[in-house]
Amino acid sequence: MVEPVEAVVVELLPQALIRLELTGSKRQVLAHAAGVKEVNFVRLRPGDPVMVAVSEQDPTRGRIVSVRPGR
Repeated sequence: MVEPVEAVVVELLPQALIRLELTGSKRQVLAHAAGVKEVNFVRLRPGDPVMVAVSEQDPTRGRIVSVRPGR
């Protein structure tokens, strides 16, 4: 994984997948929560800002590493 980048939740999908849009570009990424939702019960909604680590092998997939405060 590379350095986390900012993204915004666009859509909640089945099987705990989340579609995100990276800030600064219109690129969309499919991601899952990595330890964020499992350890602390966090409910994500469309429009929530998050930090995502995009995979090096598949740039369309990633892991949510933290949830940013505010909207």
